[in-house]
Amino acid sequence: MIIDKENILQFEKLYRANFVNSLSGFKSANLIGTISKESKTNLAVFSSVIHVGANPPLVGMLVRPASVPRHTYTNIKETGCFTINHINQEIYKQAHQTSARYDEHTSEFEACGLTPEFTSTLKAPYVRESKIKIGCRFVEEHKIQVNDTTFLVGEILEVIVPEDVLLSDGYVDIEKAETIAISSLDAYHATKRIARLSYAKPGIEPKEI
Repeated sequence: MIIDKENILQFEKLYRANFVNSLSGFKSANLIGTISKESKTNLAVFSSVIHVGANPPLVGMLVRPASVPRHTYTNIKETGCFTINHINQEIYKQAHQTSARYDEHTSEFEACGLTPEFTSTLKAPYVRESKIKIGCRFVEEHKIQVNDTTFLVGEILEVIVPEDVLLSDGYVDIEKAETIAISSLDAYHATKRIARLSYAKPGIEPKEI
């Protein structure tokens, strides 16, 4: 089966969204925690968080066009900070519910049964039920002109992680923390690691580590 661009554009809206969102494969499953300048907490599920760099430690995420109110984006721009909270197998239903369009006066923490917690490092809330949490300072944004989305970059200020999940070589064992993955708009997946492989060098076959 070959599906070309014209076929895709003729798909019904939700069918097209499911189809195209599925094509990129498994994606990270995170809850982005923010707070408004009036101190109202906000929480939203994102599947677009990616690694940007390690020195300085940077992450990025894609924000959809502001054709409707985007409370996460507004809060980040106003307060300059946000948190990234891994979704695990115990909270994926609550996490999914945060994608509902609550108004700006409703906290998704309260509406979806999750608990905000704070540290002295930044104003934005973490999700207590998440096991791996990342606190970030907003540093820059880039507009993607073709579809009016925005790529936000954040600098990592702190990481909260269980001691038994952080291995001696710096590897964070996300499976041990029961972190899950997302595909398309609504599918949640547990994962099973196949192997970790040695650093790739020309002419040397990788070995399991």
